[in-house]
Amino acid sequence: MEIHELVVEMKLLERRLTLYEEKYGVLSGDFHTALMAGKLARYDEFDETRADFSRWKGIYETWLRRKGSYDRQLKERRLEESLRFQPAY
Repeated sequence: MEIHELVVEMKLLERRLTLYEEKYGVLSGDFHTALMAGKLARYDEFDETRADFSRWKGIYETWLRRKGSYDRQLKERRLEESLRFQPAY
């Protein structure tokens, strides 16, 4: 996936993450850390929360993978070579 495609996909994922962050009142990174540490097990009994948490985790982990790809690609080339420059004619 090209770097500009990663940016577009990451922004789409961020929009979806924002919905969960606003609903539950914490940032995705903090949610993911707590979930992976087993600190949110008490919410498993609630169907809606369990489903939300599963989707939220998947979206966030996809975002993390895309961010990792973006960072690796940006290290391999200079930023000025990665810009999508489209002159206006």
